[in-house]
Amino acid sequence: MQQASDFLDESEVLNAVLVELSDPAFDQITQFKDWTINDVLQHLHFFNDLADKSAFRPEVFAAEYAAFSEARKAHGGSMVAATRNVMGNPRGQALREMWIDTARAMTPRFAAADPKARVQWAGPDMSVRSSITARQMESWAHGQEVFDVLGLDRTETNRIRNIAHLGVSTYGWTFFNRGEDIPQPTPYVRLTAPSGAIWEWGEPSEAERVEGNAVQFCQVTAQTRSIADTDLKMTGPNATCWMAIAQCFAGPPNDPPEPGSRVKVS
Repeated sequence: MQQASDFLDESEVLNAVLVELSDPAFDQITQFKDWTINDVLQHLHFFNDLADKSAFRPEVFAAEYAAFSEARKAHGGSMVAATRNVMGNPRGQALREMWIDTARAMTPRFAAADPKARVQWAGPDMSVRSSITARQMESWAHGQEVFDVLGLDRTETNRIRNIAHLGVSTYGWTFFNRGEDIPQPTPYVRLTAPSGAIWEWGEPSEAERVEGNAVQFCQVTAQTRSIADTDLKMTGPNATCWMAIAQCFAGPPNDPPEPGSRVKVS
């Protein structure tokens, strides 16, 4: 299952940046909801570990997710506070080692698993393939705020096709999650990959379409950039409405970032 290797590659790219930081540098506040780099890494580690347990030790997953949910209630709904509570608030390089060690350990298990097997999650059940793809997406998306706050550019590769596919396949979810009717037809999507290749989803249409840079499409659907800060082109009301509220991740509806609010720090 190539998606497992892609997840680890995404993690290693972020790790190569983090390994150079001093412990105090992990306290830098990112542009994502004022999370620090420590908060970002705790979040990635905790949910990577939960995904691993959901696939291979489901009874442990159920108990640990229930404990997290209770902690979140006790902390007024704060995901950051709940994660700190259940993890014991590891920080800095010790946290980085914990996170990357887990990512490296879980990858071969996912690579050998039945990609169609169903696993539990916070929202609806999903396939093992979707689970590890979601972990790649989260690693890439939250990695963006780390690269941004450090003023660094990330070299993108065609492995983001997994994230683009997730973005396309959650067209219906974006609207359903907000209690809205899912507008039809689903827009045709035509993207230019980092390699220059053309990726397409759906039947070609001049009436409903999204086209442009694949990295920017992934950024919009993962809400790491405002649509206004990209060069994506939308044609048709369905495509336009979708890109204005796109959300490829689980959880309650999240509003996209305001224009200019999530950018690389110069």
